[in-house]
Amino acid sequence: YIDKLLAAFKDEVQRSRDKNPLPGFPASQPLVEPLSLRELEVLGLIAEGLSNPEIGDRLFIALDTVKGHNRKIFGKLGVENRARAIIKARDLNILPPQ
Repeated sequence: YIDKLLAAFKDEVQRSRDKNPLPGFPASQPLVEPLSLRELEVLGLIAEGLSNPEIGDRLFIALDTVKGHNRKIFGKLGVENRARAIIKARDLNILPPQ
């Protein structure tokens, strides 16, 4: 019984890895520490030109949470601002081209 459960769980994990959770974004990333799904969402909204308050409203999260995501995104991409984050993400094919 345990072997059947483990096999079923393993199959489910593989299916979830194969599925791309955010259409328009790549399933894998060429980063040492990949961006989380939420960070990808925030990055996509940054690329759309939304301000931090607008991103917070769109995702139903606090402004400080948006700023925290920005810091993590910038750190993972090795950049210091929104414009450079968009450029680097496009260079790495993390964001779709314009």
